[in-house]
Amino acid sequence: NNVIGTYKTAYAALCHGCDRFVLISTDKAVNPTNIMGASKRLCEMIIQSFARAVQTGKTDDLPKLFTHQECAEENLPIIEAHQNLKTQFVAVRFGNVLGSNGSVIPLFKKQIAKGGPVRVTHPDIIRYFMTIPEAVSLVMQAGIYAKGGEIFVLDMGAPVKIDDLARNLIKLSGFKPDVDIPIVYTGLRPGEKLYEEKLMAEEGLQTTPNELIHIGNPIPFDVDEVQLRQLMEAAYENREDIVDTVAKMVPTYHPAPNGESKKDATFEELSRQAMGV
Repeated sequence: NNVIGTYKTAYAALCHGCDRFVLISTDKAVNPTNIMGASKRLCEMIIQSFARAVQTGKTDDLPKLFTHQECAEENLPIIEAHQNLKTQFVAVRFGNVLGSNGSVIPLFKKQIAKGGPVRVTHPDIIRYFMTIPEAVSLVMQAGIYAKGGEIFVLDMGAPVKIDDLARNLIKLSGFKPDVDIPIVYTGLRPGEKLYEEKLMAEEGLQTTPNELIHIGNPIPFDVDEVQLRQLMEAAYENREDIVDTVAKMVPTYHPAPNGESKKDATFEELSRQAMGV
């Protein structure tokens, strides 16, 4: 969904003459240890490849990943009619957004309302947070700065300790942590980090007119049609080797020992893992 969906959406934006395409990425794309972070890193790499294809005038070389033959027949005339488009493809990377789908605070509130326990994976786990208005404003500004191919990194301030967040929310709800509402530490899952990095070691930081928005210079990547087709086929066939397939495409992805299987986690569990709960 992340990788092939991003590719097809980016391709559609190019064919229909969009001025800018902004990918919402995540700090979990930096040196990923789980499949979700690796998939978002792949999305960044795809966006950079589209940007380079536009800048070098080689959009014809982009693979045409149609799932159904009728889609190919319907869209080929559009592709042929738009060979000199200049869509600017960029990505914006930041952490968790409070109040968004899967946000930790509504989850904690539900657990508190039930009398607990409030579940935290580790007492020392930290995450970066910002509010929806902050995230939207900075994403819009980053889009204005776009020239094509950048990965913008938002300054999210100091990280928040999830354990402190849980304890403060219990207190604000009128209860005492570990007395009225117990806190249970469930342990890190395979591929889960105590902290999220914001930028790969190989990337430098450039400034922008907004001190909260920086630009990274990620490692170049060329879209390989065979690999993307292989990944798409593995996804649609729900194959067991899909983690290995992704690992071959993302050099910075290092799956955790005893790592993930497609059967390991539900969507809700993945959302909780992203939040560190």
